[in-house]
Amino acid sequence: MTLLNTILSFLNGEMNTPVPYQSLGQSWFHYMALVLVTIATIIAVTRLKNASDVKLRRFLLVFAGLLIAFEIYKQLIFSYQAGWNYQWYAFPFQFCSTPMYVALFAGLTKNKKIQQALINFLGTYGLFAGLAVMLYPNDVFIGTIGINIQTMVHHGAMMVVGIALLANQVKLTSKSIFSAIAVFSILVTMAIVMNFIHNTWIADGTFNMFFINPLYNNHIPVLTLIEPLVPHFLFVIIYIVGFALVAYLMLLIGIGIKALNFKKESPAYHKA
Repeated sequence: MTLLNTILSFLNGEMNTPVPYQSLGQSWFHYMALVLVTIATIIAVTRLKNASDVKLRRFLLVFAGLLIAFEIYKQLIFSYQAGWNYQWYAFPFQFCSTPMYVALFAGLTKNKKIQQALINFLGTYGLFAGLAVMLYPNDVFIGTIGINIQTMVHHGAMMVVGIALLANQVKLTSKSIFSAIAVFSILVTMAIVMNFIHNTWIADGTFNMFFINPLYNNHIPVLTLIEPLVPHFLFVIIYIVGFALVAYLMLLIGIGIKALNFKKESPAYHKA
């Protein structure tokens, strides 16, 4: 335990809490993360083009393994900071946590239909979540160096993988959103069950998976205004529909880029 405490003490190093979109001295950490994610995205999109099944599975498993390794660190450091009392608020089943499980399952399953549904989820829902945090990380930065690295790796990798899959593996038709919605709905149901179990039998600390536990208010833009006005069951339906719309927007962007590229590559376009 002494060795573990020594290691965690080192990983618990402090830094000035990064802020986004300010001077280089204040925001260098965020700017560096954006640059690295942009480079990684270009590489991933190129490498995943016409990828074999084996290469695709390896890509998904490496992504899942990276996120899980950093998540284990996060769980350890939060417990260490709290005197080895587990912090239920950090339980790894928030919306942004799910891509590591989905990617792991997608890399292991032999069922092509299920794999495609999981890929569709990562290329739409996962992409949106990663993109949102990378572009607006105000709520995720703290003073712990390792946690800031973890959150940028986690959400940056979601963005990288989401774009790479949307560009190469997601079937760019409107029907693809339905399988992605099915995956998301299953995950929401799992979060509801976890919230119920914790509320009923554990009731220790704050436990608000997907921010839909009826005991707590959520802080998601727009939804935070709707929640007090409707019954909880209706709020969950609105929650699912709202996330489906932003995921569909990611899919439409992919469809639009594909159509634009097809137009540029067509003989008629070059003749014009």
